[in-house]
Amino acid sequence: MDKLGYYSNWVLANGVRTHYSWAGTEGPVVILLHGGGPGSSGAAGWRFMLPALAKAGFRALAPDQLSFGATDARPHAWPVLGHQSLVDHVADFVDALCLDEVCVVGNSQGAYVAAKYSLDHPEKVRRIFLIGSGTIAGAMKVQWPGMETNPGLLAIRDYDYTEQGMRRFLLAIVNDPATVTDELVRNRTELSQRPGIKEARKAFESYVARMRREPRLWARHSLQDSLPKLAIPTKFIWGKQDSFAPVSMGHKLAELLPNITFDFIDAGHQAQTDNPEVVNRMVIEFLSAS
Repeated sequence: MDKLGYYSNWVLANGVRTHYSWAGTEGPVVILLHGGGPGSSGAAGWRFMLPALAKAGFRALAPDQLSFGATDARPHAWPVLGHQSLVDHVADFVDALCLDEVCVVGNSQGAYVAAKYSLDHPEKVRRIFLIGSGTIAGAMKVQWPGMETNPGLLAIRDYDYTEQGMRRFLLAIVNDPATVTDELVRNRTELSQRPGIKEARKAFESYVARMRREPRLWARHSLQDSLPKLAIPTKFIWGKQDSFAPVSMGHKLAELLPNITFDFIDAGHQAQTDNPEVVNRMVIEFLSAS
């Protein structure tokens, strides 16, 4: 394992050259799915969890999803079906690595991708761990309080592909501003500036806007009927200090999803980097259960 605690690799997933970070060579496989903020990547979202999972005896894989990180951003890899393109890419990634069974862990938009992948491919998934997700709340028709003035949402909407814009976004979602280092800002900005990323994001946003207008497309995205019936063991945690997706959304989801175990912890939106020791321990304990 290198000094960062994880390695970098590539796989061709249904024609898409997919970058992923990984740690651990043996044990149950865990797929880690990052959020949807600018400059997101498997390493940025899961840099603390990757080595912790490997040390605990898991094989952890954190792919850069479509339109993020170092994954192919040419037109054939654009997420033209919005979130469903991300879900299908995860399925292609799992198949490309010939994985028979996985656990999935997701944060924010990545939690939606994890849940939807599990619903689409229940034969592949053993356990699910979800972390604070306004995307899941939206797919369950839970209202997002203060959406029009939310600093994080505004920072995503107005992101201008500069370090200043990236810092504004990160400071809006983390619990501890000290974790927003110059290196993190620079690395995430550079990833967001890669050729094709801006166009890929526009393709994603265009479909999402259309999906919200057309009931037949919304039906595929919605989790209102399917998630309450999910039979795979699932744990959902939410940061009490989440200023991006307020914790009230998590409490409402807990009411709507009695089949899922909820815990509320001291953390912000990206709980796995705000409070890594606690979240790593919770994930390892949950995924280790028989």
